[in-house]
Amino acid sequence: MTKAIAILGSTGSIGRQTLEVAEFLSIKVNALSADKNINLLEKQIRKFTPELVAVYDEAAADDLKSRLGDVNARIVQGMGGLIEVAQCSGADVIVTAIAGQAGLKPTLAALETGKRVALANKEPLVCAGELVMRIAKKHGAEIIPVDSEHSAIFQCLPHPVNHANIRRLILTASGGPFRGKSRKELEDITPEQALLHPNWNMGKKITIDSATLMNKGLELIEAMHLFSMRLDQIDVVIHPESIIHSMVEFNDGSTIAQLSNPDMRQPIQYALTYPDRLPSLTKPLDFTQLSKLTFEKPDMEAFPCLRLAYEAAKTGEKACAALNKANEEAVDLFLNGKITFNEISEFIEKALNYVQP
Repeated sequence: MTKAIAILGSTGSIGRQTLEVAEFLSIKVNALSADKNINLLEKQIRKFTPELVAVYDEAAADDLKSRLGDVNARIVQGMGGLIEVAQCSGADVIVTAIAGQAGLKPTLAALETGKRVALANKEPLVCAGELVMRIAKKHGAEIIPVDSEHSAIFQCLPHPVNHANIRRLILTASGGPFRGKSRKELEDITPEQALLHPNWNMGKKITIDSATLMNKGLELIEAMHLFSMRLDQIDVVIHPESIIHSMVEFNDGSTIAQLSNPDMRQPIQYALTYPDRLPSLTKPLDFTQLSKLTFEKPDMEAFPCLRLAYEAAKTGEKACAALNKANEEAVDLFLNGKITFNEISEFIEKALNYVQP
């Protein structure tokens, strides 16, 4: 059982929910980090009393220090500060929940400790999957995925894994708020509409990725590295109810699925308590209230981001890194009203055209 954790990205959606789980399970929080949301970070520090706090933004770090003269916490800043949190000596588990490529260096630093890393940001595996897995193996670090889909697959697989028995992994996707719409119908979508996910409460970036289906594209690249699978062994299906979080199909025709209510606190807790399963904050399923579970093929014409992710995965790691970076830029432009929803995929495709295999 985990006794103490460090959280990289404590003010984001996953970070906040991790703190809920830690409080519920009476797990000590030894270290926290944030970018510049110091109003929330200050509240977290006063409640959970971590020994170490990193603030990536240096001006915000100075502001936080001025507020916490009465608190016994060491405050560090910049990338060096994030790496200190990632390698916090008093933590059993490092939760990496920094969005985007900024999470790569801290994730690698966490793996170098040889401890368990609860991996909540997919970008390190998308951009540098071979390196991440090599570092984990070299230092004997244990990666437990926090993404609901990868957590589901991890839960469905036997450990140790015998890859010879596995036919394919099936990643499920809700379809986002625009499932069933044509590309033409998506022309005038606003950021406010795209941020209204039907099932999940997530941060802005991942919510937009869910709306474009890029989130599922990044997840299939992540799954290739995390579970040592070929691209042709990973399928994506739309499952609007978000009850089945992913499945593993075996050679004998059997399929094992992980089901639960859509609540990120369940996979977070599993990453902290594995291999144990303890009572959680997630409401159990009432199967008598499930009228149906439906599945559809993803529409890659209306949502070409998923197609682009498949193409990048076929091309190689440079293309995957370019895909991720271009998507981060395009989502930011969309959220700031500078490009349309459909132009997100067009922006990414243009970037990929410059990548040499």
